[in-house]
Amino acid sequence: MTTYLGCIADDFTGATDLAGLLARSGIQVSLRMGVPTKPPADTAPFEVIALKCRTAPVAEAVAETQAALRWLQAAGAERFFWKYCSTFDSTPEGNIGPVAEALMQTLGTDQTIYCPAFPENGRAIFMGNLFVGRQPLAESPMKDHPLTPMRDSNLMRLLEPQVTRPVGLVDRLTVAEGAEATRAALKALANEGVAHVVVDAVANADLTTIAEACRDMPLMTGGSAVAMPLPALYRASGGLGGDAPSFTPPALPETAVILSGSCSAMTNRQVAAYLATGAPGLRLDPLDLADRGGQPALDWLAQQDLARAPLIYATAEPDAVRAAQDKLGRARAGEIVEETLAACATRARDLGARRIVVAGGETSGAVTQALGVTRLDIGREIAPGVPWTYCTSAGHDLALTLKSGNFGAPGFFTDALEAL
Repeated sequence: MTTYLGCIADDFTGATDLAGLLARSGIQVSLRMGVPTKPPADTAPFEVIALKCRTAPVAEAVAETQAALRWLQAAGAERFFWKYCSTFDSTPEGNIGPVAEALMQTLGTDQTIYCPAFPENGRAIFMGNLFVGRQPLAESPMKDHPLTPMRDSNLMRLLEPQVTRPVGLVDRLTVAEGAEATRAALKALANEGVAHVVVDAVANADLTTIAEACRDMPLMTGGSAVAMPLPALYRASGGLGGDAPSFTPPALPETAVILSGSCSAMTNRQVAAYLATGAPGLRLDPLDLADRGGQPALDWLAQQDLARAPLIYATAEPDAVRAAQDKLGRARAGEIVEETLAACATRARDLGARRIVVAGGETSGAVTQALGVTRLDIGREIAPGVPWTYCTSAGHDLALTLKSGNFGAPGFFTDALEAL
């Protein structure tokens, strides 16, 4: 089938988040892990390409997203969505703005929007400022993120150094007036030469208004939630047929493993809650991994009953993370954990695990690459933005969930297993 909407995400959990929200429509969503090496075939109405470029050098991120855009265009897509984190994770140089500007240039469009709001997960934008729950972004736990610490809450100030053209705002007061008012405000800003527009949203109704106002834009950008209303809008406009295909997941045994590399505040709570159930768990210490390697973790895993869904985790509090980074370097401290958890994923698969839960964007990228996964079909949602997905690896059918660090309730790991 010809692809109607082509999406590009800057990390693997973010791509899964977006795919899960699009799949709420009941329409088939296909998630590709990295830019496919083969020409488009057997494509879904909604295609999402997951990259691992959130913290990559700007030029590398732009090149990867351009390659993804070309593949999606070849699949037939004429509308595109650039997805980044709902906490606007980036560095002063990018990559959110530079990628958006490059995509705009390729698509020949003079304006796009930026809306990382996700009210179901406590992300709201008001007067251009991003809130995590009731806290401004710069006062939330994101201020201590190990790779992209966020020290400013104002999206326009964060975006301006990253782009070459003017940045503007459509505020909540305008959005509350409806889609026509929002569309008119965007047009007025375009007439003033404003190319990059932050749009306020504090509730799901705002997202529907924004999506309706912007659905015909060649390029939209944001968190996953602003894309969620698009399938229904496309159907209502007649652009997407009522016979669009859906997906039926396979039945799988209950053998499972949970791998957690995220050090977010919520993942810390999720790890503690899961261990409190009496489930087996093994904590990875980056300093110990640097000294002894990952073999002890693999040996521990081989001794576990996979029907009890053992947990292997490197999740730690910010002080412990900084201590490891000071000793090993920020990049190496993360890489050594990712490499070990990826090795644990393949060992668990070979031992018979058919359900794998992964927490953390970088970890999810490492695990899917180690498993050789190139395509995921999207199934049931466990929590807002976190679905079960289905794939094949080394000839085995697997259920895989890739959770962004801050997503899900404290009982997420148990919830995920019970959802199947």
